[in-house]
Amino acid sequence: MSDIETIMRTSAVIPVLVIDDAATAKPLAEALVAGGLKVLEVTLRTPAALDAIREMKQVPGAIVGAGTVVNSDQFAQVMDAGAEFIVSPGLTERLAHPIIESGVPFLPGIATAGDIMRGYDLGLRHFKFFPAETSGGLKALKALAAPFHEAQFCPTGGITEATAPEWLAFSKVLCVGGSWVTGGTLADVRTRAHAASALRP
Repeated sequence: MSDIETIMRTSAVIPVLVIDDAATAKPLAEALVAGGLKVLEVTLRTPAALDAIREMKQVPGAIVGAGTVVNSDQFAQVMDAGAEFIVSPGLTERLAHPIIESGVPFLPGIATAGDIMRGYDLGLRHFKFFPAETSGGLKALKALAAPFHEAQFCPTGGITEATAPEWLAFSKVLCVGGSWVTGGTLADVRTRAHAASALRP
């Protein structure tokens, strides 16, 4: 099993995926991986999400995780579906403890210094800065990161193809989460994925 830093360094952009129809999941994953984006976050925002994780897991090279995990019941469900890493929009001890104990790579959401300190208390050093743009953007993240020299981040929320390079140029940012790579035809997805995979400066 990879650690969360290795996963974060695998691709400059982690596609944040909302899958309405599990039948579309495998072809979508194939297009993203072919374009160079191997790390895929399937959000638990639709009834199809768990089946989508199972479908995407069949794609060679894909590293499939679950996003929007907010409680321990969901954690159990996504592990049963084969999720290889866990992303949550926030950080609570009740959710974090079973994930940390399981050893599965975990990327919890933070937006404040208190969030990061709570993560530090749990032994965590890798975080999702969320929602990135409405929490003050890159200027806010740089200010937050300053007292926490060990922390590394994946900003997510409102980041676009145009703004991603600026985020990625900050040394504490290992990758960004984005939804702009999906939509349109599978050929479109592959083209956008290829462009996104080349964004790391």
